[in-house]
Amino acid sequence: MNDFDFLAGTWDVTNRRRTDFLDEASAWEEFPAVSRASRHFEGGASFDEIDFLEQGHCGLTLRLYDPEREQWSLYWSSSRTGALFPPVVGRFEDGRGEFHGDDTHDGKQVRVRFIGFLRGYSALQGGEETDSCGAGQGAEFRSRGEGPL
Repeated sequence: MNDFDFLAGTWDVTNRRRTDFLDEASAWEEFPAVSRASRHFEGGASFDEIDFLEQGHCGLTLRLYDPEREQWSLYWSSSRTGALFPPVVGRFEDGRGEFHGDDTHDGKQVRVRFIGFLRGYSALQGGEETDSCGAGQGAEFRSRGEGPL
């Protein structure tokens, strides 16, 4: 519990992702965003909205902690689809979070892995990748008061 408390607030974010996440040789692209996150259920839930400024869409993440399993479920939704994607489920150990789930991409079943690293209380760097290629995406968070990334 409380693993995502540090995200509460408004953050300037630099996102980095593969142009084709199923192709580990594809180029990386970076783009800015603004994230507004909040803490709920005494640290057992976290919610954020992220505005991808240059991409023209937004996303929402809902994170829920299951104290019996000691696991987080991370749910994502995009303004492009309005759909809630299947969750990735996992936990943090020694500052490293690993979360897995099943999804589809272009009509094909894929296994999704999200890896997040806690870097003190001021940054989270993460990546999402499929088991088939190891390619992914990541993000760096900086408090709006700390200036541009």
